[in-house]
Amino acid sequence: MSAGVHRTALKVCCIADTDEARMALSAGAAALGLVSPMPSGPGAIDERRAAVVAKAMRGLPVKTFLLTARTTAAGIAAQWRQVRPTTLQLVDHVPRSELRALRDLCPRVELVQVVHVLGEASLAEALAVAPEVDAILLDSGNPQAVIKELGGTGRTHDWALSRRIRDAVFPLPLWLAGGLNAGNVGAAVAAVQPHGVDLCSSLRTEGRLDASRLAAFAQALSAAAVPDGP
Repeated sequence: MSAGVHRTALKVCCIADTDEARMALSAGAAALGLVSPMPSGPGAIDERRAAVVAKAMRGLPVKTFLLTARTTAAGIAAQWRQVRPTTLQLVDHVPRSELRALRDLCPRVELVQVVHVLGEASLAEALAVAPEVDAILLDSGNPQAVIKELGGTGRTHDWALSRRIRDAVFPLPLWLAGGLNAGNVGAAVAAVQPHGVDLCSSLRTEGRLDASRLAAFAQALSAAAVPDGP
């Protein structure tokens, strides 16, 4: 690949077991999402199962993201100690004071804050949290819903706004999620130019990771290289 161009990283979410983890890794995934209990959405597993996957992936060239809906440093750290992932993906709003406390409790763990792109306020939210985290992930949930939607909706959002957020927080890595599939990932990457993309439901058949869908998505993503820089 020519200088000044990078391949967009792939994060496969809703990993259910080590078989799915190995399948995703063999398809080129840079990160695996382990979904802990959520108010809604697909793919949740208990911490015991998540810990088995995280342990199996240690020493391999892939990160394990534990998705947590907890919002206090103590609660998140307790969950991290059960699973021991490389990364904590915070799917609900976590106050900055709690993020700082979490750094002290989990000093070598990457923190990724999810921002659900609902409108202009999402840009301010991303800018406010950027100094406290290692990456931001843009998704299409709705934390204000009666039953919170914190991911796994299968909906796209306003990629033009996502691009503005990406540019505003650059060079902080930004992941893009929300309704991505093999048919639209090229357009999504061109529009947003994220560090990586994250998806779950479009890679599955009857709830299980589908090797053919995964291969088709990986091929489409590989063709969607973007320039480096803002």
